[in-house]
Amino acid sequence: MTGEQIIFLITAGYTLGSGLMVVTTRNLVHAALWLVATLFGVAVTYALLNANFIAVVQIVVYIGAIAILFIFAVMLTRKDLRDNTPQMNKNWWVGALLAVLTFAGFAFLLQGWSGFSKTAAAIPSEFDAVGALGEALVSPNAYVLPFEVASVLLLAALVGAVYLAFNKK
Repeated sequence: MTGEQIIFLITAGYTLGSGLMVVTTRNLVHAALWLVATLFGVAVTYALLNANFIAVVQIVVYIGAIAILFIFAVMLTRKDLRDNTPQMNKNWWVGALLAVLTFAGFAFLLQGWSGFSKTAAAIPSEFDAVGALGEALVSPNAYVLPFEVASVLLLAALVGAVYLAFNKK
């Protein structure tokens, strides 16, 4: 087993453990912080796959913007409900059972798949992944509309959180 595979296994365990903590912790702010840890593990996985630009975007956009916005929204809107309402669903075991059954189903389906032993083809040195991604994000025929819709939704969430925080009671 190579060093890269060992680092991948450690990162995968860290990411899965952090993701499990996101859904099992009772405190919503702690769940948001575990989400940051999970997203960082995903960024490390991208870096291991030599997708350095996507790893940096993962850190800047998801950790630096969305997760922090989520933490601020939780802190601004749930200050009165923090101690008065339950933080966890009483039927959590149903979701856990469905998750275990889904994992078992995927494991059963993938046990005979030969893709685990194959390696990916090398990327040609003249391939410009960052340029292709940039063109796809601003091209009217590709992803410009979802990109702009996501930015408008984030802006609306921020305005809503500020409105709720400063709402006179």
